[in-house]
Amino acid sequence: MNRRLILFRHAKSSWDDSSQRDFDRPLNKRGLRDAPRMGQFLLEQQINPGVIICSDANRALSTARHVATELSYPLDDIRMNHALYLSSAATILDVLDSAAAKDSDVMLIAHNPGLTELANRLSDARIDNLPTCSVFIATQAAESWNELGAHAGRFEAFYSPKNDLS
Repeated sequence: MNRRLILFRHAKSSWDDSSQRDFDRPLNKRGLRDAPRMGQFLLEQQINPGVIICSDANRALSTARHVATELSYPLDDIRMNHALYLSSAATILDVLDSAAAKDSDVMLIAHNPGLTELANRLSDARIDNLPTCSVFIATQAAESWNELGAHAGRFEAFYSPKNDLS
């Protein structure tokens, strides 16, 4: 079975309220602009995942809702998972294997450094940092998400607001 993973880092968040917990930070003005624009861009590229799983942190969930709206993906079908909050690549794979075992085309909306770490693990493509509101897509033949081999995937695409939405 081919597995297609769409790694999407949450949109830019606000640091305006220093008393606010990191988990609760909302999207800032740029994030509120870029998240729906990136969703529309993905729709134009015909990238429409069967499943969206996201961190339950405010900025990730807000990003997921904006993107899902643009993709006509039902908001009630977004799968939230607290384990994705600031998780490692290994934890992300565990979440994928348990939450999306049967699904072959998954969008995961979460945080760095785990997303960048996983992107670099999935294929020979190398990125230093997955910027906010950017997307990395890789495909790999595997029976389960935990079987994704290091650098065995095929890099498909990398999109970012700065490069693709200007």
